[in-house]
Amino acid sequence: MTPLGREIAAIVEAEGPISVARYMALCLGHPAHGYYATRDPFGADGDFITAPEISQMFGELIGLWCAEVWTLMGRPPSVALVELGPGRGTLMADMLRAGRAAPGFLDAAEVTLVETSPALREVQARTLTGARVSWATSVGEALSSPSPCKGAGGPAQSDGPGGDRA
Repeated sequence: MTPLGREIAAIVEAEGPISVARYMALCLGHPAHGYYATRDPFGADGDFITAPEISQMFGELIGLWCAEVWTLMGRPPSVALVELGPGRGTLMADMLRAGRAAPGFLDAAEVTLVETSPALREVQARTLTGARVSWATSVGEALSSPSPCKGAGGPAQSDGPGGDRA
């Protein structure tokens, strides 16, 4: 049995059955034995690859869209950009780079990355060096800030160009 398997067995022995959510949290996010702590799962040598790792265009387009929606909202003094499972931080880095095209947008952007892996937080911090970023371990924690726009929820409530709903 693996070290993590032994630890999970000990938890079940001591506490009784555990939820699937807790089991998966341990398997993926355990600080010593979890999936994200024991390997780099991204890229050609990893287990999967995501669009931001292939091309910067995806993140840049999202960043430009966020800046445009922020402008359509009247350029509020703060806007929350919340990314769930940000991997290496590549998507947000591309978004912020493109967001520089809208003066004032980066000053308004309150970036929160929802990440449970300490190892990935370190990678994200390196990728986003110089950016104002905070981390949360859950969506609830990320959305507890007093910002007027919560992730994708704000733009969906705004009229897009031509009066169409975004």
